[in-house]
Amino acid sequence: MHDFLLAKEIVGEVLAVAKEKGLSKVEKVSVEIGLIAMAHDGHEEHTEDISVENLQFGISAIVKGTILENTIFEIRKVAGEHWKLVEIEGN
Repeated sequence: MHDFLLAKEIVGEVLAVAKEKGLSKVEKVSVEIGLIAMAHDGHEEHTEDISVENLQFGISAIVKGTILENTIFEIRKVAGEHWKLVEIEGN
């Protein structure tokens, strides 16, 4: 479930950046994810190791019918407790 919530957050952020930059097509998005601290309680021991496969599945379901429908999402695991957009390629 947290994988899907993170997918929604990532897609929302990419759509916002694409709108801000005036992109009509996004070809590739690079994302780095570490352990994700769940915002519902903020306790350090409540971090979650997000499954890249589940995250990819959630993203592919959410982007249907958007400018991101054919976008390649490259997701890389990194150390730390956050996620970040590394790069957005489009025009």
